[in-house]
Amino acid sequence: MAHSRILRRAGLAASLGFSALVLSGCSIDNEVLRFGWPSGVTPEAHQMRELWTWSVIAALVMGVIVWGLTFWTVAFHRKKADSPDFPRQTGYNVPLELSYTAAPFVIIAVLFYFTVLVQNDVNTNDRDPAVVVDVTAFQWNWKFGYRSTPTEPDLSDQGAEKVLDDAAAEAAERTNEEGHPRPGSVHGKDPYDLSYLRYDKIETIGSSEEIPVLVLPTNRVIEFHIASADVIHAFWVPEFLFKRDVNPNPEQNHSENVFQITEIERTGAFVGRCAEMCGTFHSMMNFEVRAIEPEMFDKYVEYRMSGLSNAMSLTKLGEENPECGELCSPTATTTYPFSAKRDLKSVVVRDDN
Repeated sequence: MAHSRILRRAGLAASLGFSALVLSGCSIDNEVLRFGWPSGVTPEAHQMRELWTWSVIAALVMGVIVWGLTFWTVAFHRKKADSPDFPRQTGYNVPLELSYTAAPFVIIAVLFYFTVLVQNDVNTNDRDPAVVVDVTAFQWNWKFGYRSTPTEPDLSDQGAEKVLDDAAAEAAERTNEEGHPRPGSVHGKDPYDLSYLRYDKIETIGSSEEIPVLVLPTNRVIEFHIASADVIHAFWVPEFLFKRDVNPNPEQNHSENVFQITEIERTGAFVGRCAEMCGTFHSMMNFEVRAIEPEMFDKYVEYRMSGLSNAMSLTKLGEENPECGELCSPTATTTYPFSAKRDLKSVVVRDDN
Protein backbone atom coordinates (compact mmCIF):
# COMPACT_ATOMS: atom_id res chain seq x y z
CA MET A 1 0.00 0.00 0.00
CA ALA A 2 2.82 2.37 0.90
CA HIS A 3 4.54 1.47 -2.37
CA SER A 4 1.48 2.39 -4.48
CA ARG A 5 1.02 5.65 -2.54
CA ILE A 6 4.62 6.62 -3.31
CA LEU A 7 4.09 5.85 -7.01
CA ARG A 8 0.91 7.95 -7.16
CA ARG A 9 2.67 10.90 -5.53
CA ALA A 10 5.63 10.54 -7.88
CA GLY A 11 3.30 10.50 -10.90
CA LEU A 12 1.48 13.60 -9.66
CA ALA A 13 4.77 15.42 -9.08
CA ALA A 14 6.01 14.46 -12.55
CA SER A 15 2.76 15.71 -14.15
CA LEU A 16 2.92 19.03 -12.31
CA GLY A 17 6.59 19.43 -13.19
CA PHE A 18 5.94 18.75 -16.88
CA SER A 19 3.04 21.22 -16.92
CA ALA A 20 5.16 23.89 -15.27
CA LEU A 21 7.95 23.29 -17.78
CA VAL A 22 5.61 23.60 -20.76
CA LEU A 23 3.57 26.55 -19.52
CA SER A 24 6.20 28.63 -17.74
CA GLY A 25 7.45 31.68 -19.57
CA CYS A 26 5.20 31.18 -22.62
CA SER A 27 1.88 32.69 -23.56
CA ILE A 28 -1.19 30.84 -24.75
CA ASP A 29 -0.08 31.84 -28.27
CA ASN A 30 2.91 29.55 -27.98
CA GLU A 31 3.47 27.60 -31.21
CA VAL A 32 3.36 24.26 -29.38
CA LEU A 33 0.16 25.11 -27.52
CA ARG A 34 -1.64 26.15 -30.70
CA PHE A 35 -1.70 22.45 -31.64
CA GLY A 36 -1.49 23.12 -35.36
CA TRP A 37 -3.69 26.22 -35.56
CA PRO A 38 -2.33 29.49 -37.00
CA SER A 39 -2.04 32.40 -34.60
CA GLY A 40 -4.74 34.50 -36.27
CA VAL A 41 -4.87 38.22 -37.08
CA THR A 42 -8.21 39.26 -35.53
CA PRO A 43 -9.51 39.37 -31.93
CA GLU A 44 -12.15 36.80 -32.90
CA ALA A 45 -9.41 34.50 -34.18
CA HIS A 46 -7.56 34.77 -30.86
CA GLN A 47 -10.71 33.82 -28.95
CA MET A 48 -11.29 30.75 -31.10
CA ARG A 49 -7.64 29.73 -30.91
CA GLU A 50 -7.64 29.98 -27.10
CA LEU A 51 -10.85 27.95 -26.93
CA TRP A 52 -9.17 25.30 -29.08
CA THR A 53 -5.99 25.36 -26.98
CA TRP A 54 -7.75 24.99 -23.63
CA SER A 55 -10.09 22.30 -25.03
CA VAL A 56 -7.11 20.24 -26.19
CA ILE A 57 -5.31 20.77 -22.87
CA ALA A 58 -8.43 19.63 -20.99
CA ALA A 59 -8.67 16.57 -23.24
CA LEU A 60 -5.00 15.74 -22.65
CA VAL A 61 -5.41 16.11 -18.88
CA MET A 62 -8.40 13.76 -18.91
CA GLY A 63 -6.47 11.37 -21.14
CA VAL A 64 -3.54 11.30 -18.72
CA ILE A 65 -5.90 10.62 -15.81
CA VAL A 66 -7.68 7.79 -17.66
CA TRP A 67 -4.43 6.25 -18.90
CA GLY A 68 -2.90 6.57 -15.45
CA LEU A 69 -5.84 4.86 -13.76
CA THR A 70 -5.84 2.13 -16.42
CA PHE A 71 -2.15 1.32 -16.03
CA TRP A 72 -2.35 1.65 -12.24
CA THR A 73 -5.20 -0.88 -12.19
CA VAL A 74 -3.33 -3.28 -14.47
CA ALA A 75 -0.12 -2.96 -12.47
CA PHE A 76 -1.41 -3.16 -8.89
CA HIS A 77 -4.76 -4.97 -9.08
CA ARG A 78 -3.94 -7.96 -11.21
CA LYS A 79 -4.30 -11.50 -9.93
CA LYS A 80 -1.23 -12.72 -8.07
CA ALA A 81 0.42 -15.74 -9.66
CA ASP A 82 0.92 -17.47 -6.29
CA SER A 83 -2.55 -16.72 -4.91
CA PRO A 84 -5.83 -18.46 -5.77
CA ASP A 85 -7.84 -15.39 -4.74
CA PHE A 86 -9.04 -12.65 -7.08
CA PRO A 87 -8.09 -9.03 -6.28
CA ARG A 88 -10.55 -7.04 -4.21
CA GLN A 89 -13.56 -6.13 -6.40
CA THR A 90 -15.09 -2.64 -6.48
CA GLY A 91 -18.21 -3.42 -8.51
CA TYR A 92 -21.52 -1.95 -7.33
CA ASN A 93 -19.73 0.91 -5.59
CA VAL A 94 -22.55 3.44 -5.90
CA PRO A 95 -20.57 6.63 -4.98
CA LEU A 96 -17.79 5.68 -7.40
CA GLU A 97 -20.20 4.87 -10.23
CA LEU A 98 -22.15 8.08 -9.70
CA SER A 99 -18.90 10.04 -9.77
CA TYR A 100 -17.62 8.72 -13.09
CA THR A 101 -21.12 9.03 -14.59
CA ALA A 102 -21.51 12.67 -13.53
CA ALA A 103 -17.96 13.73 -14.44
CA PRO A 104 -18.48 13.59 -18.26
CA PHE A 105 -21.63 15.72 -17.95
CA VAL A 106 -19.74 18.34 -15.96
CA ILE A 107 -16.93 18.38 -18.52
CA ILE A 108 -19.37 18.73 -21.43
CA ALA A 109 -21.27 21.52 -19.64
CA VAL A 110 -18.06 23.50 -19.05
CA LEU A 111 -16.92 23.10 -22.67
CA PHE A 112 -20.39 24.02 -23.93
CA TYR A 113 -20.46 27.14 -21.76
CA PHE A 114 -17.16 28.51 -23.07
CA THR A 115 -18.03 27.50 -26.65
CA VAL A 116 -21.27 29.50 -26.50
CA LEU A 117 -19.44 32.52 -25.05
CA VAL A 118 -16.91 32.55 -27.90
CA GLN A 119 -19.53 31.79 -30.54
CA ASN A 120 -21.78 34.62 -29.44
CA ASP A 121 -18.89 37.09 -29.42
CA VAL A 122 -17.64 35.99 -32.85
CA ASN A 123 -21.14 36.27 -34.34
CA THR A 124 -21.81 39.74 -32.89
CA ASN A 125 -22.75 42.24 -35.60
CA ASP A 126 -23.73 45.26 -33.51
CA ARG A 127 -20.47 47.16 -33.97
CA ASP A 128 -20.47 50.22 -36.25
CA PRO A 129 -18.44 49.14 -39.31
CA ALA A 130 -15.95 51.49 -40.91
CA VAL A 131 -15.78 49.40 -44.10
CA VAL A 132 -18.56 47.30 -45.68
CA VAL A 133 -17.55 44.77 -48.32
CA ASP A 134 -19.85 42.90 -50.69
CA VAL A 135 -18.42 39.45 -51.44
CA THR A 136 -19.79 37.62 -54.48
CA ALA A 137 -18.60 34.10 -55.22
CA PHE A 138 -19.06 32.54 -58.65
CA GLN A 139 -17.60 29.57 -60.48
CA TRP A 140 -14.67 29.82 -60.02
CA ASN A 141 -13.64 33.19 -58.70
CA TRP A 142 -14.59 36.18 -56.56
CA LYS A 143 -15.93 39.72 -56.89
CA PHE A 144 -15.35 42.24 -54.09
CA GLY A 145 -17.13 45.58 -53.83
CA TYR A 146 -17.02 48.45 -51.33
CA ARG A 147 -20.24 50.13 -50.28
CA SER A 148 -20.40 53.89 -49.82
CA THR A 149 -22.67 53.37 -46.77
CA PRO A 150 -23.30 50.30 -44.57
CA THR A 151 -26.87 49.91 -45.86
CA GLU A 152 -26.90 50.86 -49.53
CA PRO A 153 -24.63 49.94 -52.44
CA ASP A 154 -23.05 52.47 -54.76
CA LEU A 155 -24.14 52.95 -58.35
CA SER A 156 -23.84 49.83 -60.46
CA ASP A 157 -20.56 49.05 -62.11
CA GLN A 158 -21.70 47.94 -65.54
CA GLY A 159 -18.57 45.93 -66.23
CA ALA A 160 -18.93 43.86 -63.06
CA GLU A 161 -22.65 43.38 -63.62
CA LYS A 162 -22.06 42.22 -67.17
CA VAL A 163 -19.49 39.62 -66.08
CA LEU A 164 -21.97 37.89 -63.77
CA ASP A 165 -24.96 38.38 -66.06
CA ASP A 166 -23.04 36.77 -68.93
CA ALA A 167 -22.10 33.89 -66.64
CA ALA A 168 -25.77 33.45 -65.66
CA ALA A 169 -26.89 33.57 -69.30
CA GLU A 170 -24.34 30.91 -70.22
CA ALA A 171 -25.50 28.72 -67.34
CA ALA A 172 -29.14 29.16 -68.37
CA GLU A 173 -28.39 27.81 -71.85
CA ARG A 174 -26.65 24.68 -70.59
CA THR A 175 -28.33 21.32 -71.05
CA ASN A 176 -26.94 17.89 -70.39
CA GLU A 177 -26.29 15.23 -73.01
CA GLU A 178 -29.87 13.98 -72.74
CA GLY A 179 -31.15 17.47 -73.47
CA HIS A 180 -32.96 17.83 -70.16
CA PRO A 181 -34.43 21.32 -69.70
CA ARG A 182 -33.15 23.86 -67.21
CA PRO A 183 -34.52 23.57 -63.65
CA GLY A 184 -37.77 25.21 -62.58
CA SER A 185 -38.38 28.31 -60.49
CA VAL A 186 -37.07 28.92 -56.97
CA HIS A 187 -39.78 30.31 -54.66
CA GLY A 188 -41.51 31.71 -57.73
CA LYS A 189 -38.29 33.26 -59.08
CA ASP A 190 -36.21 32.26 -62.05
CA PRO A 191 -33.23 30.21 -60.74
CA TYR A 192 -30.89 32.46 -62.71
CA ASP A 193 -32.34 35.71 -61.38
CA LEU A 194 -29.33 37.49 -59.81
CA SER A 195 -31.19 40.56 -58.59
CA TYR A 196 -30.25 39.69 -55.00
CA LEU A 197 -26.57 40.40 -55.74
CA ARG A 198 -24.97 43.75 -54.97
CA TYR A 199 -23.07 45.85 -57.50
CA ASP A 200 -20.83 48.66 -56.29
CA LYS A 201 -18.93 51.50 -57.88
CA ILE A 202 -15.60 50.22 -56.53
CA GLU A 203 -15.19 46.56 -57.43
CA THR A 204 -12.42 44.01 -57.95
CA ILE A 205 -13.16 40.94 -60.07
CA GLY A 206 -10.94 37.88 -60.31
CA SER A 207 -10.26 35.98 -63.52
CA SER A 208 -8.22 33.04 -64.74
CA GLU A 209 -5.38 35.50 -65.40
CA GLU A 210 -5.53 37.50 -62.17
CA ILE A 211 -6.10 36.68 -58.51
CA PRO A 212 -8.54 39.19 -56.94
CA VAL A 213 -6.84 41.23 -54.20
CA LEU A 214 -9.20 42.43 -51.45
CA VAL A 215 -7.60 45.51 -49.87
CA LEU A 216 -8.64 46.16 -46.25
CA PRO A 217 -7.49 48.50 -43.48
CA THR A 218 -6.01 47.42 -40.18
CA ASN A 219 -7.48 48.55 -36.83
CA ARG A 220 -10.99 49.15 -38.19
CA VAL A 221 -14.28 47.27 -37.89
CA ILE A 222 -15.03 45.52 -41.19
CA GLU A 223 -18.39 44.04 -42.24
CA PHE A 224 -18.81 41.43 -44.96
CA HIS A 225 -21.98 40.68 -46.96
CA ILE A 226 -21.59 37.38 -48.79
CA ALA A 227 -23.64 35.80 -51.59
CA SER A 228 -23.12 33.34 -54.45
CA ALA A 229 -24.07 33.79 -58.10
CA ASP A 230 -24.48 30.05 -58.72
CA VAL A 231 -23.69 27.14 -56.36
CA ILE A 232 -22.72 27.04 -52.68
CA HIS A 233 -19.20 28.33 -52.02
CA ALA A 234 -17.39 29.21 -48.77
CA PHE A 235 -15.43 32.32 -47.78
CA TRP A 236 -12.34 31.26 -45.85
CA VAL A 237 -9.27 33.21 -44.75
CA PRO A 238 -7.21 30.79 -42.60
CA GLU A 239 -5.85 33.65 -40.44
CA PHE A 240 -9.47 34.57 -39.53
CA LEU A 241 -9.78 30.99 -38.15
CA PHE A 242 -13.29 30.39 -39.44
CA LYS A 243 -15.15 30.03 -42.70
CA ARG A 244 -18.58 31.16 -43.84
CA ASP A 245 -20.79 29.31 -46.31
CA VAL A 246 -21.72 31.49 -49.29
CA ASN A 247 -25.22 30.62 -50.51
CA PRO A 248 -27.18 31.81 -53.54
CA ASN A 249 -30.35 33.66 -52.53
CA PRO A 250 -29.29 33.95 -48.85
CA GLU A 251 -32.70 35.17 -47.69
CA GLN A 252 -34.60 32.32 -49.35
CA ASN A 253 -32.01 29.86 -48.07
CA HIS A 254 -32.42 31.23 -44.51
CA SER A 255 -28.65 31.71 -44.19
CA GLU A 256 -26.92 34.46 -42.23
CA ASN A 257 -24.80 36.21 -44.85
CA VAL A 258 -23.46 39.14 -42.78
CA PHE A 259 -20.53 38.98 -40.38
CA GLN A 260 -18.01 41.37 -38.87
CA ILE A 261 -14.43 41.34 -37.66
CA THR A 262 -13.39 43.83 -34.98
CA GLU A 263 -10.09 44.56 -36.71
CA ILE A 264 -7.16 43.13 -38.60
CA GLU A 265 -4.34 43.56 -36.12
CA ARG A 266 -1.35 43.73 -38.43
CA THR A 267 -0.49 44.49 -42.02
CA GLY A 268 0.22 41.63 -44.39
CA ALA A 269 -0.98 39.53 -47.30
CA PHE A 270 -3.19 36.55 -46.42
CA VAL A 271 -4.44 33.91 -48.83
CA GLY A 272 -8.19 33.30 -49.02
CA ARG A 273 -9.89 30.20 -50.38
CA CYS A 274 -13.20 28.61 -51.22
CA ALA A 275 -13.71 25.87 -48.64
CA GLU A 276 -16.80 24.26 -50.21
CA MET A 277 -16.50 21.75 -53.07
CA CYS A 278 -18.07 23.78 -55.89
CA GLY A 279 -17.00 22.16 -59.14
CA THR A 280 -14.10 21.53 -61.48
CA PHE A 281 -11.79 24.37 -60.45
CA HIS A 282 -12.77 24.57 -56.79
CA SER A 283 -9.20 24.00 -55.58
CA MET A 284 -7.97 27.00 -57.58
CA MET A 285 -10.68 29.43 -56.43
CA ASN A 286 -8.38 31.62 -54.34
CA PHE A 287 -8.14 35.29 -53.46
CA GLU A 288 -5.86 37.46 -51.36
CA VAL A 289 -6.57 39.78 -48.43
CA ARG A 290 -4.13 42.69 -48.39
CA ALA A 291 -4.17 44.47 -45.01
CA ILE A 292 -2.66 47.98 -45.07
CA GLU A 293 -2.54 50.95 -42.69
CA PRO A 294 -5.82 52.95 -42.42
CA GLU A 295 -4.27 56.11 -43.90
CA MET A 296 -3.05 54.16 -46.92
CA PHE A 297 -6.46 52.52 -47.29
CA ASP A 298 -8.12 55.95 -47.42
CA LYS A 299 -5.75 56.92 -50.23
CA TYR A 300 -6.49 53.62 -51.97
CA VAL A 301 -10.23 54.35 -51.90
CA GLU A 302 -9.58 57.82 -53.35
CA TYR A 303 -7.65 56.29 -56.24
CA ARG A 304 -10.41 53.75 -56.91
CA MET A 305 -13.09 56.44 -56.80
CA SER A 306 -11.11 58.43 -59.38
CA GLY A 307 -11.36 55.50 -61.78
CA LEU A 308 -8.05 53.71 -61.24
CA SER A 309 -8.06 49.93 -61.24
CA ASN A 310 -7.14 47.83 -58.23
CA ALA A 311 -3.64 47.13 -59.58
CA MET A 312 -3.01 50.74 -60.60
CA SER A 313 -4.16 52.02 -57.19
CA LEU A 314 -1.79 49.66 -55.35
CA THR A 315 1.06 50.62 -57.69
CA LYS A 316 0.41 54.32 -57.04
CA LEU A 317 0.44 53.66 -53.29
CA GLY A 318 3.80 51.96 -53.69
CA GLU A 319 5.18 54.91 -55.65
CA GLU A 320 4.18 57.26 -52.83
CA ASN A 321 5.36 54.88 -50.09
CA PRO A 322 8.60 53.17 -51.17
CA GLU A 323 8.74 51.29 -47.85
CA CYS A 324 5.38 49.66 -48.67
CA GLY A 325 7.09 46.78 -50.50
CA GLU A 326 4.94 43.73 -51.23
CA LEU A 327 1.94 45.31 -49.49
CA CYS A 328 1.63 47.57 -52.56
CA SER A 329 2.23 44.83 -55.10
CA PRO A 330 -0.38 45.13 -57.89
CA THR A 331 -0.72 41.34 -58.04
CA ALA A 332 -1.24 38.63 -55.45
CA THR A 333 1.81 37.48 -53.47
CA THR A 334 0.31 34.50 -51.60
CA THR A 335 -1.22 32.48 -54.44
CA TYR A 336 -1.33 32.37 -58.23
CA PRO A 337 -3.95 32.33 -61.02
CA PHE A 338 -4.93 29.27 -63.05
CA SER A 339 -6.11 28.42 -66.52
CA ALA A 340 -9.75 27.35 -66.89
CA LYS A 341 -9.12 25.65 -70.23
CA ARG A 342 -10.23 22.06 -69.90
CA ASP A 343 -7.82 20.89 -72.62
CA LEU A 344 -4.77 22.22 -70.75
CA LYS A 345 -2.68 19.45 -69.23
CA SER A 346 0.35 19.84 -66.99
CA VAL A 347 3.47 17.85 -67.73
CA VAL A 348 5.49 16.40 -64.86
CA VAL A 349 9.19 15.97 -65.65
CA ARG A 350 11.01 13.40 -63.54
CA ASP A 351 14.72 13.23 -63.03
CA ASP A 352 15.68 9.81 -61.73
CA ASN A 353 19.39 10.64 -61.62
